[in-house]
Amino acid sequence: MLPVDLDDAILAGRLQLEAGPTPVLVRGGEVFDVSRSAATVSDLLDFSDPASVDGERLFSTDEMTARVVASEPGAFLLSPVDLQVVKAAGVTFAVSAVERVIEERARGDSDKAAGIRAMLEERIGGGIRAVVPGSDEAMRLKAALLEEGMWSQYLEVAIGPDAEIFTKSSVLSTVGWGGEIGVRSDSTWNNPEPEVVLIADSQGRAKGATLGNDVNLRDFEGRSALLLSKAKDNNASCAIGPFIRLFAGGFSMDDVRGAEVELVVEGRDNFRLEGRSEMRQISRDPEELLRQAMSEHHFPDGFTLFLGTLFAPVQDRDEPGRGFTHKEGDVVRIAASRIGVLQNKVTTSKAAPPWTFGVRALMRNLAARGLL
Repeated sequence: MLPVDLDDAILAGRLQLEAGPTPVLVRGGEVFDVSRSAATVSDLLDFSDPASVDGERLFSTDEMTARVVASEPGAFLLSPVDLQVVKAAGVTFAVSAVERVIEERARGDSDKAAGIRAMLEERIGGGIRAVVPGSDEAMRLKAALLEEGMWSQYLEVAIGPDAEIFTKSSVLSTVGWGGEIGVRSDSTWNNPEPEVVLIADSQGRAKGATLGNDVNLRDFEGRSALLLSKAKDNNASCAIGPFIRLFAGGFSMDDVRGAEVELVVEGRDNFRLEGRSEMRQISRDPEELLRQAMSEHHFPDGFTLFLGTLFAPVQDRDEPGRGFTHKEGDVVRIAASRIGVLQNKVTTSKAAPPWTFGVRALMRNLAARGLL
């Protein structure tokens, strides 16, 4: 689950220790409890140099990994974010833009998707990949598509001046490595969305990156974009982890720009799906997405920003032409060599463990530990 160049990496995250959820730093093969300096990861990232914060040694990274394996899934290694607002950018890759248009035109019916996909790829696929959002060329393409009756609200955010930025999940509701991820029990067309996630401090400055699964219900969003909250924000529908790789020790935003995100889904039915998302194909630069997410907001506890995905699963799982959808028990593995591996098992949002540890519970826990 850790970066391939772990010796050079400095990681921030959270472990569930006996006293409660605890922010930690991983550096030099050792794990340090930094809760006496920073009671939350939100506090930690507001340091000018979070990688250098002092802490109490807990154990080696090898021992930590052994404890993760020996514990109940999601019980020891927590999502690495806590008080940050969980934001996400949508339709940031040309392929995902085309897929959102397909959902819209199919009205959430996966049976109609294959024919619409072929038609759209022939008419606009190449054109949308070639333009810079908000440019004069993009506006000319928009005008041409309007004339042909092909315009869509998804194409507006794909090539228009304004990115789609939405709130993905409530504070403290995200699940980490090993935790179960949920899709609504009444969804029949859904998929994982493997993404790089930026973590910003209270001033909107990116302090590091991690991996995320922006679990998506294609049938709900396809019926109406106004159902986005039901398609995106459900119990256990957002996974982040395993750790935040801080921008330090030779890791920078340029590594995010050049990252390759790999996805593997393995089902109990022996189905296997593989995919790859190359960040270099993103339509808007990560710094631009960060700027648009910050906009005229204030995030006193910082925020996360899912950067979107190139991956759009069209491989048939059951009947020809119906494409991919999750089944209970699917194991989803998202990997980027210099960030790590995020792995979760799929269940329904109804069956996933309920989210009960909220802001009040965290504040009471920290107060009882003398950390406030």
